[in-house]
Amino acid sequence: MSAEIRIKGLNQYYGKKQALKNVNLTIETGMFGLLGRNGAGKTTFMKVLATLLPKSEGSVAICGKNVEDAAKIRKIVGYLPQEFSMYGNMTVYEAMDYLGVLSGLSKSQRKQRIPKLLCKVNLQEDQKKKVKTLSGGMKRRLGIAQAILHNPKVLIVDEPTAGLDPEERVRFRNLLCEIAEERIVILSTHIVGDIEATCEEIAVLDEGCVIYQGTVAELIKMAEGKVYSAEISKKELDLLKKRYVVTSMLTLGNNVMVRFIADRKPFDSAKLCEAGVEDAYMYLMHGKRGED
Repeated sequence: MSAEIRIKGLNQYYGKKQALKNVNLTIETGMFGLLGRNGAGKTTFMKVLATLLPKSEGSVAICGKNVEDAAKIRKIVGYLPQEFSMYGNMTVYEAMDYLGVLSGLSKSQRKQRIPKLLCKVNLQEDQKKKVKTLSGGMKRRLGIAQAILHNPKVLIVDEPTAGLDPEERVRFRNLLCEIAEERIVILSTHIVGDIEATCEEIAVLDEGCVIYQGTVAELIKMAEGKVYSAEISKKELDLLKKRYVVTSMLTLGNNVMVRFIADRKPFDSAKLCEAGVEDAYMYLMHGKRGED
């Protein structure tokens, strides 16, 4: 069975509204990032892959199986939705055990897998705690554990680090990278830093369309020679923001250090900078504002 997802001509409608427009993607083993602003169609895309939403048009094959065959797909796909909740009054172990039963795992399989998974997500010391007492980051890690309990070939995670503190975010990203060594992991997010830290291959969705697919390095290359920084007065800031896409700002007393996108050097004090993923993403989404 090939560890590959093939999507051709995927269209998705909610009544008259089209949420996905002719999506064509091939996704292979490892971390794959799906980047886009809120409302771009990322969650709809995830739900189609997870068989939670029947597709409107096109073809979707996961590891050689058509997505219409929901029973077979759910055996090989794990899913962590953006809004994740479990049985709050159960302990961590009880919740995992119950979900194992629902997944059709035998008692011996559950007894073998659950301790290993709780160790993998660093919850082995918390297995007797009630789920409702866990922190947000701990609940997300428990969500990953339940999503891979049945040893899926594909793991889909939707906005997994939103609301997490920086330390927990790093821990979670490292966990996803470890899991991706042996399966396809699709990370859907609007947080550019999560993509930069974990993914080599990405796609960018905007208004339901794939506007970029390739490597992070190739995306950065698109913005080379178009990212500048300058120290300007606060009075000049509004004018600069009207003319260019500003990617970051740092207040320095009465002045502001700005980083922005421009097609060519706009004024003498502007200094050319090395492009980063966030710069490249903003150039892709809004770059033409920086052209004269």
